[in-house]
Amino acid sequence: MKRFAVAIALAALWAGQALAQDYPNHPVRILVGFSPGGGVDISARLMAAKLSELLGQQFVVENKPGAGTNIAAAEAAKSAPDGYTLFMNSPAAVINTALYAHPPYQLSDFTGVSIFSKTTNMLVVPASFEAKTVQDLIRIAKEKPGALNYSSAGQGTTQHLAGELFKLRTGTKIVHVPFKGSGPSMQALLGGQVQMTFVNPVAAGAQVKAGKLRALAVTDKHRSKILPDVPTMEEAGVKGVEVTLWYGLLAPAATPREVVAKLADAVAHATKDPKVRQAIDKQGAEPVGNTPAEFNAYLKEEHERWSEVVKVSGARVE
Repeated sequence: MKRFAVAIALAALWAGQALAQDYPNHPVRILVGFSPGGGVDISARLMAAKLSELLGQQFVVENKPGAGTNIAAAEAAKSAPDGYTLFMNSPAAVINTALYAHPPYQLSDFTGVSIFSKTTNMLVVPASFEAKTVQDLIRIAKEKPGALNYSSAGQGTTQHLAGELFKLRTGTKIVHVPFKGSGPSMQALLGGQVQMTFVNPVAAGAQVKAGKLRALAVTDKHRSKILPDVPTMEEAGVKGVEVTLWYGLLAPAATPREVVAKLADAVAHATKDPKVRQAIDKQGAEPVGNTPAEFNAYLKEEHERWSEVVKVSGARVE
């Protein structure tokens, strides 16, 4: 019986190694739960182009926005665990399992491949808005409870939870208006439908530099490379609003370890490419390229942290 079990294990190992050697032999889909133009989408396309070059098959990005990335996540989670359907996301993939009363997937449905890059969010307002600083914004929000609105890329995104965390730390009442992606969220801000949003430098840097938006603070311990003059939230007088935004590649949980390892190795190589690093740097982000084990450990930490934020803030989606 013991010999039989060993034989089965060896057969599975050889099968996984053979599959990894042949992988990929046809195009790979990377599902993105946001509209084109946002940070996740831009990073996914940058990564996909390099993976196509490194692995000799096309890695095609498919945008499936809606339900705070749950539509794309659910499809990816139910896909065949063969490495040909992957999921590129941000902390939203973790947040939604705590935020939604009945999420269509669990974090256990996925295994982490690698984090491609990480950045921060910025609190931005229209340049024409009267708030020049974070303290101005807090004062206005307290003078007019419920009168201000903030947009996000959808329920459960870091933009949503950053807004809830900001409200919690500042004792303000600001209404959340979710959209299907960073692009529509930004358009709402630029069009005056909302007064503020939390967005990453990838999506807002150009508008800030052009004078269309005003960046009040970044949600990180350190200032952004792309906008070094913008203070951190703590420097702006608000403690406890730190939101790190990572862009990571996930695969269905039962995907062979050898395939996951091959993908992770390719992502790591991609982040070391000078042209890729330059493109990431221009986005105000940092390349990562960690291992599946490191990413999965980080996913566990993120789940614990965001579950606590959801619980304390009272945020909930039915």
